[in-house]
Amino acid sequence: MQGYFDYNATTPLHPAARDAWLIASERHWHNASSLYREAATVKHLLDTARERLGEMLGSEPERIVFTSGATESNNAVVHLFAAKEGAVLSSSVEHPSLRTPLQRTLDHRVRFIRACSDTSLDREHFHQQVTEHNPVLVTIMAANNESGTLHPWQEAAKYCKERGVPFHCDASQWIGKMPAQALGQCDYVTGSGHKFGGPKGVGFLVMRDEQEALGFINGGPQEEGRRAGTENYPAIEAMITALEAVTQDLEITTAHQLKYRDAFAKNICREIAGVRLIGGDVARLWNTIMLVLPDHDNRKWLARLSQSGFAISTGSACSAGRDGSSIVLQALGASAEEMQRVIRISSGWETSESDWLALEIALLQVSKSFALKE
Repeated sequence: MQGYFDYNATTPLHPAARDAWLIASERHWHNASSLYREAATVKHLLDTARERLGEMLGSEPERIVFTSGATESNNAVVHLFAAKEGAVLSSSVEHPSLRTPLQRTLDHRVRFIRACSDTSLDREHFHQQVTEHNPVLVTIMAANNESGTLHPWQEAAKYCKERGVPFHCDASQWIGKMPAQALGQCDYVTGSGHKFGGPKGVGFLVMRDEQEALGFINGGPQEEGRRAGTENYPAIEAMITALEAVTQDLEITTAHQLKYRDAFAKNICREIAGVRLIGGDVARLWNTIMLVLPDHDNRKWLARLSQSGFAISTGSACSAGRDGSSIVLQALGASAEEMQRVIRISSGWETSESDWLALEIALLQVSKSFALKE
């Protein structure tokens, strides 16, 4: 789809992932927990898939638990620490799949680390909070889903490790777009297949060690007793195949997409008076632009662009359409009115320069159409 610019919400199924899923579904649909020969083959393939993923993440494969996606993984981490006494530190710009269970389950124990005015993590406040509260868990996302801002998760993981504090990183937006090899240094890592060309309904959680059990979904002994439920091998195979495919030429992809994205942002900010680029002065994902438009509700912009064949977002797809849908702008102290003027544009690995140019033209045309009516 030429006009699709909502890759941070979800991605089309990668052709390699589709082929992998069809082959696995046709030949290896058996239950990996059964005892006959075909089931043993599936169990072997499942273990091999876990090893391939572990290699890409720099993690021992035994630490990886396959889940239904980022929401389950994030909820599972919160569940692990629900009974532990002590504070939990989280960045103020986390995705709703982590922020909501934290607030509902741990409530008064949660302390939020501030974001700076440029959307980056306030490092000084982070260090202060860790020292003051001696938390039982620190959780900081790797890359923000709205602004694309890259957070210092490696620095945070090291700082926490030196103090014996477990560290969790929701890397759903990072994996597939940025080098992932060092993620194994974190105690817990969340990943989601449909964010990088895999199927929906499959993801993973890297655990602190291979002995730790989730205790979140109980029943059978699957995943070495850590997460019950028959493993969806075809989806797992498709997810890992997709990750291998999109990261094969990641350096080239990054260079091209940064060039296209930055040229687009420069032109839009020049041609539409009053546009504000959020996080423009900090390192961001190569595919993401968050803009606050000068006038009109963002849903009007989305509707006009959709009529022209372009799909963009108002921010996090998990909270779109609700009051204060932009968690990032909320953390920065923006007004409710300003939050209703934000849009997020996120490209994919195959998005071309002409695709970006077409969106630019469409956005400028919508802006002119609004001006003519005033």
